[in-house]
Amino acid sequence: MGVEMSQTSAATASGSAARAEALLLSYAQAGYAHARPAILQPAEPFLDLSGEDIRKSLYLTTDPSGAELCLRPDLTIPVALDYLRSPQAGKAAGFCYMGPVFRFRGDRASEFIQAGLESFGRADRAAADAEMLALGLEATIAYGFSAADIRTGDVALFSALIEALDLYPVWKRRLIKDFNRKVSLAQDLERLTLETGKTRNEYEGVLAALAGSDRKAALALVTDLMSIAGASNVGGRTVSEIADRFLEQSTLKGGALPRDALQLIEKFLSISGEPDDAAAQLRALASDAKLNLNAAIDELETRTGFMAARGIDTKSMRFSTSFGRGLDYYTGFEFELHRKGNGTEPLVGGGRYDGLLSRLGARETIPAVGFSIWTETLGQGDAA
Repeated sequence: MGVEMSQTSAATASGSAARAEALLLSYAQAGYAHARPAILQPAEPFLDLSGEDIRKSLYLTTDPSGAELCLRPDLTIPVALDYLRSPQAGKAAGFCYMGPVFRFRGDRASEFIQAGLESFGRADRAAADAEMLALGLEATIAYGFSAADIRTGDVALFSALIEALDLYPVWKRRLIKDFNRKVSLAQDLERLTLETGKTRNEYEGVLAALAGSDRKAALALVTDLMSIAGASNVGGRTVSEIADRFLEQSTLKGGALPRDALQLIEKFLSISGEPDDAAAQLRALASDAKLNLNAAIDELETRTGFMAARGIDTKSMRFSTSFGRGLDYYTGFEFELHRKGNGTEPLVGGGRYDGLLSRLGARETIPAVGFSIWTETLGQGDAA
């Protein structure tokens, strides 16, 4: 019995690997070059730019010079770094990949296979987003799924809402950053509201000095204070991170999140449904609140049109303004594909991250969108 089960498992794994290879070949034939980034990567980009789940699951080491390295926990950043070092940097280029990644996952294996696509430099963002979703659906079909639950969102819509509100800049930065955190934004908003007016007594002098200041002034003050103290960081936090924290606390002290803004944000985050209906709800909300969100909503509707043109049943999709994937670098469209009626773990997940390449060293913004395929989860679903 044990031998039979072992043979069955081996056959399933072999079949899954064959399907993954065939899928990768189909992507290569569609114009996506096969990327093969190094397994050992600089740790800093992952520590600075990834979501909390990835940061706390890294396998870290150092080289003889003291540089901090890690086993790659994901392939998006390594593929992006290789692209930026190549002659294609700044030009439209697409890459496919498949290989092992490494994360601590509790009882599950820390090494597993990830496949996926990355598209850089395309100015036709809505069309590129729709192409990513269509190619992601091809992956589920290749593994025998006749249909998948499509869950989508767009952090650019939330960013547009926050930018349109009359809030202190520190609140805007905090709320936009919080959107991509694993803890729901609604819970975070409640916590931040409860914190209003509460500060630590030992920092009262600094907070009073920062009251009403902008980020540049806060950074200058904290830089001077730390220079006097002879420190460049505290507890692993940089000067800019400490300045942001002090500025945030001084804003909390002044009660800077108005109740009407909180209610509007909560109403925004409650919008969900098929994309066209969600867009109509967003336009009504913006009109009632006298906010200009037209550009972000237009992008949502244009993207939906491109998806429909690719044969995707947009009426069966679920769009939610509160949907996010927990990665700090996402800036726009996000999506996950789940097993129909049963899916806590995504089969495929990805989105738009236009700001990432600039943060990795690009001199100008390079549009970017992509997705990862969890072949391990797809294989389990196919066997079930």
